[in-house]
Amino acid sequence: MMRQRLRPVYSVLSALIVAATLGCAHTIDVTPSSTANQGSASQSIAENDRVPFVIEAFRMSQNGSPQNPSSEIERRILNSLRETRLFSTLVPLSGQYDGDGGKMVTARLAIDETIDSHPGATAFKGIVIGASMFLLSPFIDLDYDYAAQASLEIARWDGRVTRYEARSSGTAHYNLFRTNPAIIAELKGRVSEACLQELMTQLVHDTNLYLASQTPLPASTIRTVTVNARRSGTAQGVPPAVPVSESPAP
Repeated sequence: MMRQRLRPVYSVLSALIVAATLGCAHTIDVTPSSTANQGSASQSIAENDRVPFVIEAFRMSQNGSPQNPSSEIERRILNSLRETRLFSTLVPLSGQYDGDGGKMVTARLAIDETIDSHPGATAFKGIVIGASMFLLSPFIDLDYDYAAQASLEIARWDGRVTRYEARSSGTAHYNLFRTNPAIIAELKGRVSEACLQELMTQLVHDTNLYLASQTPLPASTIRTVTVNARRSGTAQGVPPAVPVSESPAP
């Protein structure tokens, strides 16, 4: 008799254990998949055939609103450029480069982010979860959409301008008990990586456009590049240009 009375309790406990187990799962879908181009987008180029790469403008927006580019995003972009092994020196937006009038390329970069946390659907699902006394929370997914579109405009030393564009998007599926900033950070990181990988693949495809030996420097052109610091009064000073070694980092 006692076992029969405890049977419903066991059933409830089993259901809660299963629900808790399911509640630990989350999935992230990225389009295009970040594993689509796993090969390193790089080329073997002679050191004397590389030219400096100077970022002269960097614009960023989120859902149409202008944003200040973070140092993390700029560092990720510079790392992606370094892996291509196309350029001799990488000069960030806030860096300084004293060009001697030789060959180099200047770049204008733009990144547009689109975020949709589906507030209406989330609110409705929250009502359903509350009405079920949280029993349905492990079985109802919440969605967070993130998309990134990057454009890179490169001006060569002879005035030729080439534009590259790439876009990637993804969705994080999770439930109420798995609402965690780390999930959103993982989604943004994977989408950004896929977008930059596509951009670098396009850039490497045009390797011959940026070899110093391909096009002579115009005889009547003397170029001077001055890159102002993004933030005035920075205590840490102006970051230097980043030389790119011929051997990739381990």
